[in-house]
Amino acid sequence: MKRTFIIAGAVIVIAFTALFIFNKLTSKRDEVSVFTEVKKGLFEITVTNAGELYAEKSVEIKGPEIGSGDDHGPGQGGGRQGPQQRGGDHMRVADFKIQDLVPEGTLVKEGDYIAQLDRTSYDNTLKDALENLKTLQANLEMKILDTAVTLTNLRDDIKNQTYVVEEAKITLQQSIYEPPATQRQAEISLNKAERSLEQLKKSYTLRRAQALRDIARQKQLLEDGTALVNSLQDFLSKFRITAPSPGIVIYKQEWNGSKRKTGSTVNAFDRIIATLPDLSSMISKTYVSEIEVSKVQPGLKVNINIDALPGKTFTGTVTSVANIGEQLPNSDAKMFEVLIQVDGSDTDLRPAMTTWNKIIIKSFNDVNYIPLECVQAGADSIPFVYKRNKTKQIVVLGDFNDKNVIVRQGLEAGTSIYVVPPAETSRFRVVGEDLIASIKDTE
Repeated sequence: MKRTFIIAGAVIVIAFTALFIFNKLTSKRDEVSVFTEVKKGLFEITVTNAGELYAEKSVEIKGPEIGSGDDHGPGQGGGRQGPQQRGGDHMRVADFKIQDLVPEGTLVKEGDYIAQLDRTSYDNTLKDALENLKTLQANLEMKILDTAVTLTNLRDDIKNQTYVVEEAKITLQQSIYEPPATQRQAEISLNKAERSLEQLKKSYTLRRAQALRDIARQKQLLEDGTALVNSLQDFLSKFRITAPSPGIVIYKQEWNGSKRKTGSTVNAFDRIIATLPDLSSMISKTYVSEIEVSKVQPGLKVNINIDALPGKTFTGTVTSVANIGEQLPNSDAKMFEVLIQVDGSDTDLRPAMTTWNKIIIKSFNDVNYIPLECVQAGADSIPFVYKRNKTKQIVVLGDFNDKNVIVRQGLEAGTSIYVVPPAETSRFRVVGEDLIASIKDTE
């Protein structure tokens, strides 16, 4: 029985001890929630908003340029291709289909593969040009062969006619012993033979000149056809898109907000497939409400945090503030675009990352400040706080932000004050009445 009483007594002692400790902890917790201390240090007035990163500069990755075509394109007899024409000038204007595309965010070096466009509908143009080139080659060879045969025959005719002239001369020489009529007939025969020879020679000269012109024209057509084929082959080679410079691949955004991807079509007048942003110079774009925009000016410093890079802090500078507000989704107030230049560069920064931008409107060093909820005011609008030493302290206030306010006079750093008004405030003694004049002077 005695042992039972001892155990019961111990339990009671433990219970009272636990209750005492609980009351102490509760009292301390309440104390923390009721009181705060005047702090001293850096005080900032800021405007904080979310934003999004993008590169200040970027290189556009485009599909091949296509022209309006040529009335005498390949498959229609060739046609002279001027030096200003390209393979794309002989293609009909149409959309390009993206057959393959590297994933967005891929890091590439100059010359690396980016995308492949579908060239199926354009291969027929090259096929026609190649067939036309074969025809032009055959035409040139045939023209050279025909010219050689024709001129050879003409030279044979000239040589044969030369023999005829020589025979006529011999006949004329031998007719000196013949009657005058016979001599005259021999003379006429010689004259006819010489005129025929002269006509053959002139005909040969004309035919030769004409043949050379025809050959030159066929050669030019062949050169133009060859140049066209080379140009078309070069044009179609551009359907394999490579990186013009190092960077990270960002897909082109369509007018409706979606991004181009495999299977998308690229308009011939908007040939951009993707961009390569310059990661060495980044911009954070944010929006400030019409209530706060008057505080924000170019040149203000900004502290930037990135959701995707916890633990890293960046700095920046406001570069521009929009003059006209926008009605953004899920916002009743007009919002004004603000651009912030991120200082320096960091390889971890990527376009489209979410930023938290704290724009520093004003900054005060080594000042006293307290939470806004600590400040009270009576009917006379004179601000005061309740101090822990049971006094009602009149204070001279300065600038404030969304949480705290600067105390210019009336409080010292470390002073304990009430966060919420205490009970029986009538027992608190008013101090600092000499500061009322300063307060009224600042109104």
